[in-house]
Amino acid sequence: MATSALRAVHQQESPNKRVLHDFGYFGHYLWLHRGGRGGRQHVLKTVLAHGGQMSQAELLESSAITSASLSEVVSKLEREELLIRTRSEADRRQVLLTLTPCGMEKAAEVVRGREQFEKDALSCLSDAEIHELLSMLDRIVDHWKVLETLEKEGDACKRN
Repeated sequence: MATSALRAVHQQESPNKRVLHDFGYFGHYLWLHRGGRGGRQHVLKTVLAHGGQMSQAELLESSAITSASLSEVVSKLEREELLIRTRSEADRRQVLLTLTPCGMEKAAEVVRGREQFEKDALSCLSDAEIHELLSMLDRIVDHWKVLETLEKEGDACKRN
């Protein structure tokens, strides 16, 4: 179906359904264009933010992926010579991740890209509109947290 036909179908949906659909699109768009919280961009920018070196365990805590998936991303970055994996001298159980000079450059490029994205993403709105949108989104986040708590409480009752 052509984009204009899809848009026409979308316009006929209820406002609530359209808003939720758009939230889904925003999530997808942000994941693709901001690098998510587990991919190579996240790893590069996070290690850079820690001075170019951090433990793999610390990185895992800030990631939204499994240990195995993170290890795979780190291995790819190591093959691309963007970072080096070594054992900590202080604690041999710890694996340290250190950006190479090329990795530092690539990480800085990721950060600049994110900063530019943040500048451009809402450039179609005025400052007042951004603040109004932020206020509405904050209310939705608060409401969804309540719904999540109620859902968890309901699941706990079902288990008992």
